[in-house]
Amino acid sequence: MAKGFASTTDLGEKKVTFSEIGTDLYAFTAEGDPNTAVIVGDDGCLVFDAQATPAMANKVIERVKTVTDKPIKYVVLSHYHAVRVLGASAYHAQGIVASQETYRLIHERGQQDWDSEYGRFPRLFQDAASIPGLTWPTLTFEGEMSIYLGKREVRLMQLGAGHTSGDIVAWVPDAR
Repeated sequence: MAKGFASTTDLGEKKVTFSEIGTDLYAFTAEGDPNTAVIVGDDGCLVFDAQATPAMANKVIERVKTVTDKPIKYVVLSHYHAVRVLGASAYHAQGIVASQETYRLIHERGQQDWDSEYGRFPRLFQDAASIPGLTWPTLTFEGEMSIYLGKREVRLMQLGAGHTSGDIVAWVPDAR
C-alpha cells in the first residue's frame, strides 16, 4: 500500500533516502514527502525545492556533501507552498529561482499559506523557529530559462498550471 502525504496525524519519523537517479542527479526523499532534487554540475550544484525549514534543509546539505564538495549555487522553487520553500535560506545560494507567477503567489498569499501548512503538516516544520521569514525569489522568469553549472545545462520550464499556477519543471539535457 502506498504511503500517504503528511498531515496533522502523520507525526512519526520517516526513513530518509538519498539516491542517485541519473549521472550526478540525486533524489532526497522522506517516504514520499518532503522531496528535494540535487543536480551536480562542473562548478556547482542546484537544489530543486528547498524543504520547509532551514533545519530540514541542513539535512539535504549534509547529504550533498557526501557526493560533492561543489557549492550549492542555486535553489529552484518548483512552485509556492511553504513546505517546499521556507528552508531556502540555509543553502546560502547565489540565486533563488522561481517563475514570475510563483513570485506573484508569494506576494498574494505567502504568509497565509505558511500559516495554513504549518498547522496542517507539523512533521514537515521541524525547528520552525529557524525560518527567517518568507522566501523571496531573486531570479524569476516566464516561459523558459536555462541555468548553467559549468557545461551542464539545467532547463527550467513553466508548462502551465498543474499543482499551482506557477509550477515549473527542470530538464537536464545530458542526463542519463
